[in-house]
Amino acid sequence: MTGFAFSAATDVAEAAENWLGWLAVEKRASKHTLSAYRRDLSIFLDFLAPHLGNAARLEDLKGLKPFDLRAFLAKRTALKISRPSLARELSALRGFFRHLDRLGLVHNPAIGAIRSPRLPRQVPKALGAEDALATLNAAQDLDQPAWMKARDQALFALMYGAGLRLGEALSLKRGDLPLGEAMAITGKGNKTRIVPILPLVASAVAGYAAQCPFQGDENDLLFVGARGGPLNPGVVQRQMRRVRVLLGLPESATPHALRHSFATHLLGSGGDLRTIQELLGHASLSTTQRYTAVDEASLMRTFKAAHPRAREK
Repeated sequence: MTGFAFSAATDVAEAAENWLGWLAVEKRASKHTLSAYRRDLSIFLDFLAPHLGNAARLEDLKGLKPFDLRAFLAKRTALKISRPSLARELSALRGFFRHLDRLGLVHNPAIGAIRSPRLPRQVPKALGAEDALATLNAAQDLDQPAWMKARDQALFALMYGAGLRLGEALSLKRGDLPLGEAMAITGKGNKTRIVPILPLVASAVAGYAAQCPFQGDENDLLFVGARGGPLNPGVVQRQMRRVRVLLGLPESATPHALRHSFATHLLGSGGDLRTIQELLGHASLSTTQRYTAVDEASLMRTFKAAHPRAREK
């Protein structure tokens, strides 16, 4: 397991590495998830060292009280850490303590007495259909080599036309070409789903692949940067910001907003939630149900704009 070392006693550090290894093998956790959990646990152990007066040992973890855990959350809150981040950190700690309990190393019910911060209900911000399509076309207007224009257009098409996450699109290999009518995508939690591919999407990807000056073998990543290395997600986000300026779109127009638009427009066209859940790769239907709020909001705007009584004050 790669990553920075934990600032804790040897027994805790070894138990932490064992937990992360277990998550990778048994739970098939992604590299992103493992990196986030490693960071979250490290933050907690960094807090415990001065709080306890020594590097945390398993015996110390066994003796932690709700007060100690609340002190950690209070410090994180004072640093203006967002509630979603706090909730994720607490989730990581619960997972670690459950693992210690399973191994018979530490039993401490205090972690279960701490409630997660209440999260604000966030409605996904989708683009209108015209704006989403304009985003795909605007990639051709960016000041950069033609193959990069085609690359960005293909990426935007995969997110809006197939509902892929940015990371999923960037993980595609040259061996995945040519795209057929559907393809298998491995997403969060290493779960595989089947995604239909529209002809427009397949055409955009094929056009980029033909123009790309870096023609690797089937095991090489499809989307590459200016020098032929793996394309950094930050580059795609920057390109989206450039497109946003060209089209006068709001700051909520991000690469992920294209995926939100895919789901919202499917729902608005009569798609059912279960199908959309499968297409997006959501583990829980409740995650997909957020899009019903978007669709209802759109309906209300249309109603207020069109119904004469709705405009009366």
